[in-house]
Amino acid sequence: MAIAPNTTFVPNTVLTSAQMNALPFGIVAQASSTTSNSSITSTEAVTITASTFTAIANRYYRITYIEPQAAPSTGVQNTISIRIRLTNASGTVYGYGQYQQETNNATNMTITVVALATFTAGSVVVVGTAVVNGGTGNLTRSSDAIARIIVEDIGPA
Repeated sequence: MAIAPNTTFVPNTVLTSAQMNALPFGIVAQASSTTSNSSITSTEAVTITASTFTAIANRYYRITYIEPQAAPSTGVQNTISIRIRLTNASGTVYGYGQYQQETNNATNMTITVVALATFTAGSVVVVGTAVVNGGTGNLTRSSDAIARIIVEDIGPA
């Protein structure tokens, strides 16, 4: 898809609806959570769900998923992975990030995933998921460590 950039605005000219529609619309869906999850297993599960929004065809959406403190189970080179998906834990993957520990200590690390997507026009739900390669992982959240998923309309595709 070619990007459809806006035009330069010139003084004393008419601002058109096409020009206005080429601007980003901003945040269209989001969610946050301060509730920890200490039961992340080798079965991928939804850990956060953005509010439902109505997508417009042929527009770019930037999706950001932040887990402030993620830790795989204790064990050499265990990993915890998070994904941005469409609808549920088996939906289309739009972004992926992981933390692989180097020692036998399950240290908390921040994982941030950013994805760029276009959707078919209509109702859309975007989720964040987590999975570990073995054992049980943790997503530690609090009022100071907030998990977030944000969907932003950033303009025409």
